[in-house]
Amino acid sequence: MKTKNDFMLRAIELSLSSANNNGGPFGSVITKKNKIIAEGSNKVTLSNDPTAHAEVVAIREACKKLNTFNLSGCDLYTSCEPCPMCLSAIYWSHVDNIFYANSRDDAKNIDFDDSLIYSEISKKNEDRKIPIKQMLRAEALKAFELWSKKIDKIKY
Repeated sequence: MKTKNDFMLRAIELSLSSANNNGGPFGSVITKKNKIIAEGSNKVTLSNDPTAHAEVVAIREACKKLNTFNLSGCDLYTSCEPCPMCLSAIYWSHVDNIFYANSRDDAKNIDFDDSLIYSEISKKNEDRKIPIKQMLRAEALKAFELWSKKIDKIKY
């Protein structure tokens, strides 16, 4: 029977392989009922996709394989503490547990520094580095009003 260490070692193996094959040094696996159902490694530069982090790649694969957007009952193992984007995706996916190896400080030490993003999240929109300006709210609210009245909506 596989253990948590086995799953983490697989995530680390994926990170090593990715680092050797022009991807970033990150790997992730998602398990369900003690079996790996999805794997991911960093493909940002390989696919020219800034969202193709190991965790997001694994989440996409798991959702496709299980034919659901809700990964309740699953655990995620990742070779590094998730960045803010990945952490958000993990929460949206509803996995039960997150296990990580390297810390965000370890990542920062090799120039994967997320501290700006972490600091930006708590700031007011007008104080952020990238300007965020609201516009056409009244027009956009029509979609929210439609959604709120929809009887057959699928909540997530």
